[in-house]
Amino acid sequence: MNKRDLEATYRDYITCLNNQDWTSLDQFVHDDAHHNGKRLGVDGYRAMLEADYEQIPDLHFNIELLAVDSPHVACRLRFDVTPKGNFLGLPINGQKVTFCENAFYRFQDNKIQEVWSVIDKTAIEAQLD
Repeated sequence: MNKRDLEATYRDYITCLNNQDWTSLDQFVHDDAHHNGKRLGVDGYRAMLEADYEQIPDLHFNIELLAVDSPHVACRLRFDVTPKGNFLGLPINGQKVTFCENAFYRFQDNKIQEVWSVIDKTAIEAQLD
């Protein structure tokens, strides 16, 4: 996949997530998808995202920085959200927080096959009273 097509595919993937269009997720996620070393497949990947939206009802993925070098994508995602209860072991309890996630993707067969991601938990901790 060339750089322009891979970037367009990734942006379409983010739109799919923001629309919670789970029936289209298999267009973007490989059957053998892994997240941080754990095999999830499409069904597990979807379950992970659904759980994220359950915990964070106002979840919205905002691309802050995007770099594409096929078959890899690197993205800094920004979130301005209001998680319910505990989030990442922190007592958020409906407080608005802003943080970023740095995510790296490897595509295979034009779909996400591997994701490595890290959330900036320190930024969240700094916002808590």
